Amino acid sequence: EMTMLRNVFFMCLVILTPVPISAQMGRQLTLEDYYRIKSVGSPLISPSGDWITFTVSQRIEETNGTITESWVVRSDGFGMPVRVQHNGQNVSNPRWSDDGDLRFSHQDAVWLTDPERPDGPAVRDESVASPGVQSPDGQWTALTQDMPKPELPESNLSEFERRHEERFRGDAFDWYPFRRDGQRFPLPDAGEQALTEIFIAATDGSERPRQLTQLGLRPGNLRWRPDGNGLLFTADEAVLDELAYGRSDLFLLTFEGELTRLTNDGYTYSGAGFSPDGRWISYTRAFGTNMIIDRKLKHGGPRDLYIRPADGGEPLNLTEDWDLDPGSPMWSPDSQYIYFVTGIGGARHLFRVAPNGGGVEQVTTGHRRINGLDIDESFQRMTYTVGEFERSSDIYVADIDGGNEKRLTDIHADFFAEVEVATHASEQILYKSYDGTPVEGFLLYPFGYDPQGRYPLIVMNHGGPHSASGYGFNFKNMLFAANGYFVFLPNFRSSTGYGDAFKWGTWGAWGTNDGEDVLSGIDHLIARYPIDREHVGTTGHSYGGILTNWLITRYPDRFEAAISGAGASNWTSNYALSDVARTKELEFLGPPWDPEAREIMIKQSAYLNSSGVQAATLFVHGEEDYRVPLEGSIQLYTSLKKQRVPTKLIIYEGMAHGIRGHWNNVHRMANELRWWDTYMKSATTVPVSDGENH
Repeated sequence: EMTMLRNVFFMCLVILTPVPISAQMGRQLTLEDYYRIKSVGSPLISPSGDWITFTVSQRIEETNGTITESWVVRSDGFGMPVRVQHNGQNVSNPRWSDDGDLRFSHQDAVWLTDPERPDGPAVRDESVASPGVQSPDGQWTALTQDMPKPELPESNLSEFERRHEERFRGDAFDWYPFRRDGQRFPLPDAGEQALTEIFIAATDGSERPRQLTQLGLRPGNLRWRPDGNGLLFTADEAVLDELAYGRSDLFLLTFEGELTRLTNDGYTYSGAGFSPDGRWISYTRAFGTNMIIDRKLKHGGPRDLYIRPADGGEPLNLTEDWDLDPGSPMWSPDSQYIYFVTGIGGARHLFRVAPNGGGVEQVTTGHRRINGLDIDESFQRMTYTVGEFERSSDIYVADIDGGNEKRLTDIHADFFAEVEVATHASEQILYKSYDGTPVEGFLLYPFGYDPQGRYPLIVMNHGGPHSASGYGFNFKNMLFAANGYFVFLPNFRSSTGYGDAFKWGTWGAWGTNDGEDVLSGIDHLIARYPIDREHVGTTGHSYGGILTNWLITRYPDRFEAAISGAGASNWTSNYALSDVARTKELEFLGPPWDPEAREIMIKQSAYLNSSGVQAATLFVHGEEDYRVPLEGSIQLYTSLKKQRVPTKLIIYEGMAHGIRGHWNNVHRMANELRWWDTYMKSATTVPVSDGENH
């Protein structure tokens, strides 16, 4: 693990100095600024690499909505970005046609225009999108079609029973799963969804579609062989068993309908495709959920990038000696390299590996995250956004080797000229947990930081748990810092980007090792920074809320205040009410009626171990959260209330696990700031600008 963290530090070492902070101090960030921060994304580079289109989104307070604009800019850096409109109105979904025209959508139609004149006349695109995947020569289209469902038996209800059945108002179901976050409860019966098969049809419509498979599944992710003589696809037998967890396998299919199953070993396969020269099939492989449960494994296994000869032969693991999680593979046109993006510590970068071996090479470097990457047709140029703590994203372009990088936009130039988001650069924090495990975290400084002062500390725990905090502008985090708080983002055990042993380091004991990683990080900071040890708070959403619940119950004398967002507190009830029972069957080693799993669930449940809590705690939850259901907050809220600990519960009407909507976001941040200021400071006001004190 120490070697892994050293590698993370080395791979990011190209940028050693912190993000430069303006020497001229502007005003601090305020809650009102939420509506001034724009979101830049969806960069797409033209096939020739000469142009880049992207979107800019702006939050609108009056409507609780968002306005999204489409833009285009030259990739060589000459010329300013130009907004794309049609008849003076915004357009949506900007992308490129194969011949380099800018394609966009407007009023239920698709239009084409010259990127040299995006404000000029546009031509309506009358081409009809194919419902399937065209062969390399364009003559054939492969697609999936629903198969007829078996007829249901006729009802044998009496007329009297039928009348009362029609009068029934409520829900009744006998299937599983019956819940999914963000969807109406109960879910429709997945078993009634039509099965599909693969068909092939002449692209010009001259022949009727011909059925190629009789799998009785739902095949998908169809990919043509480069020579057009067959298809690669995935299918999942779990569609036939409502209690089985999904697992995709690989299949080959000839033009004549001859089927070859390539995998059937308990692993799950994704990102499958052919190399451009047709020699190789590439894919990522991970442990299947049912395999982990059936074997009672104490880890989730590695995720690796494989290739196998397209004409038969043994697979080759290209990342066997590389302890990170490769993203979706992208072949270079000459089939010499496979590129992919993945997290490395708190950063995110582009990597590549050759099919003939030689190890994984890191392409981009630095203390930042590369997001939304898109590569031109020749694999010579690429575009992406860059995530940094003190600055929101902009559009960048670079050569495929990461060289000749240019920032093409400066969306928030006026805003950052007025607002001093940070008066001190954020820091990467490297420390050891109590058992010697190396941990990485990040520290944001309070606005107007004075080394002679003493400041409260907010610990911001990430969700997942298998994700990671890292480089990227987060308005809430910067708002807390702007209001006089150190903000610490620890990447505790279970975080991704540090190797498999670290990622699975909380298996069977959510909260134990990761909780110690957080506490040791707090101790590390208190010993080195002017932090008031009597005013430490913990917060987070989803797993961050779960860990917050654990911390205030396991370490009751260490936290003055807490804000738990969408957190569980009782694993025995969460198992049945959540739409992800699998996380308990995996990482708690079984369902609650299994004695070993039940013992773990009770031991790791904050609610069942909440005697003596001292931290004033605000609970925030969505009313219709089916991922981490509301009962988790209600139960722990009740415990704290009965123990006369200051507590409050905010429930957002109609909201699922991710509490959405700008009005909700601002309301939540205002209440969270007020909570921190009430219990971590002497002042009790929320520093919201009235529009005159800028």
